[in-house]
Amino acid sequence: MAEIPAIKSSHPRQRRRAGSDGPTHKERDYLEIIYYLVQRGEPVIAAHVARWLSLQPPTVSHALQEMERKAYIRRDERGEISLTRAGSDLAERVIRRHCILERFLADSIGIPWHLVHEEAVQLEHALSPLLEERITAMLRKATTCPHGNPIPGSGFTAVGSVRLDRVVAGTMFTIQRIEEEAEERTDLLRYLEAHRLLPGNQFFIPDASADYGITLRSCNRDMTLSPEVAAIIWGESSPISALNS
Repeated sequence: MAEIPAIKSSHPRQRRRAGSDGPTHKERDYLEIIYYLVQRGEPVIAAHVARWLSLQPPTVSHALQEMERKAYIRRDERGEISLTRAGSDLAERVIRRHCILERFLADSIGIPWHLVHEEAVQLEHALSPLLEERITAMLRKATTCPHGNPIPGSGFTAVGSVRLDRVVAGTMFTIQRIEEEAEERTDLLRYLEAHRLLPGNQFFIPDASADYGITLRSCNRDMTLSPEVAAIIWGESSPISALNS
């Protein structure tokens, strides 16, 4: 009969504390934001990170100091932030697991489009490598999150070269992605979903004004978006003649 291994301790098993061997949950959020700002070609400074998180700059500055100490980021003499190689690799892993969770929640469970980001935020820190692998296999090489933004490592690059607030009247506009920063605003995502302003949907632009907004027409119904809302929607614009050729 096989011998049963002796129990060496009667103490309950200690669970590993999140962040004890790497970045904290908040630092992972910061890495994600910095990564997106870098990808957009924006100057990455503490004020821009604070704006994204709706936090006071001093709070963000303290967290960035700790991330610099851990060699996730570096800052130059002007205070501009860049990711180290380790920080960039970690940011891509964080974003990838978030995106595949969003995709899984939307495609396999049916979580409403405007809620998948919020639900993924709650789940991503507890996602084990095994579960991440199984979910990835189920998704069959998904390339974007439900909001149209590319999943790191999928080989897919961002699409949508035109921002909706910059289109001209008399053209067709196909929505391809929603700016990442907008995903933090559940109320805005709910509005977009309610009005079918989703990746893949197409609208005619009968009127476009930098002052009064952008008018979209679909199924003989018009709606006008403020320049602020139109600025977070990216896609492709084409003249009607190109569609009929």
